[in-house]
Parts: sequence; structure tokens; C-alpha cells
Amino acid sequence: MTARTHDAIAFASLISFSVIVPPDNLNLYTLFAAVIGNVVGALVPDMDQAGNRLWDLLPAGDSLGKIFRRIFYKHRTITHSLLGFVAIFKLLGWLLPKFLNPSFIDPNIVFTSIMVGYISHLVADSLTEEGLPLFFPFKLKVGFPPISSWRIKTGGWFENLVVLPATGVYLVWFISTFKEELVSLLRSVSL
Repeated sequence: MTARTHDAIAFASLISFSVIVPPDNLNLYTLFAAVIGNVVGALVPDMDQAGNRLWDLLPAGDSLGKIFRRIFYKHRTITHSLLGFVAIFKLLGWLLPKFLNPSFIDPNIVFTSIMVGYISHLVADSLTEEGLPLFFPFKLKVGFPPISSWRIKTGGWFENLVVLPATGVYLVWFISTFKEELVSLLRSVSL
């Protein structure tokens, strides 16, 4: 999937998750950080590509992207695996409470938002022809449906004309269906 599709699916996943599991004590700073974290989480699995938009957000990102690309040696390796997921989970679980001031931003909400974006990325990529190397370093790739020729071509017409618009339609449907819950959640946001 392209970055645009990953962003849309991650945001739809975050909105859905926030209705299913509403956050406690949400403030404006945390809400802002959670939305940004969700976008970053959706980009993290592709940090093995020098052209990833994540590198554009960081100072010296072009240089960092080239270094990381050499470390990972090719796209869809460890960052798209269970091993990579656990490593990112542990790293962020340790790093965010040290980096974020809990008096202003709830690190648990931001952590959850990032992981929702990360998981949505993996799920979306499992629908592509390439599949996922979930059990990296083993070369077995997993995808749905199991026959790769039935899956979506990244950046192809089906992604652009069906998946992306369907995500938009889902968002409109979800927001209109759960508007009371979402309004209640937004009203509970403290300043």
C-alpha cells in the first residue's frame, strides 16, 4: 500500500479504536500527539525505505533513511514481522514515558495510537501481492487471501479506486453512526 492509503487506514483504525476503547483523561495535547503518533506509527514499518515520508519529518532524514536502508538491506523485512513489532513495542514502551511529560501528554494514549497505526500498516500490507514476512528471518510470506495473485497490487488501480475510497466511505459511515460517542469523546477533552 502507498503512504496515503496507510495514513487513511491508520486514521480510520484510530477513530474506530477510540470508540471501542475510549481513552480516559484525554487532553488537547494528548489528542494532538496521539493523531501525530498514529500517522508516525503507520509509517514506521516502512522505515526500511530511504524514500519513506517518515524520514522527511526528521532533521537529516535523508541521511538517516539511507543509513537505515543499508541496515535493513531491503524492503519488508524485520519491520514487517512479529519480531520487528515486538521490538518496536518494547522500544516505544520504554522510550515514550521518558520522552513525554505525563503532566501534559499521556504516554500510554500516544503509545496505543502509534501501535494502532503500526498494526493497521501490517494488516493493510498483508492484503498486497508481496504479503508480509511475519516470521522473519524465515522467508515465508503471509498474506490474505492466501493466493498472492488474488491480492492487491501496491499503488495499482484497485488500491487507488477501491481501497482508498472505501476507507473514506467507511470513515463517513462510522462517524455518522457513532457521532454521539465521538462528540462525547471530544467534549471530554480537557484543555
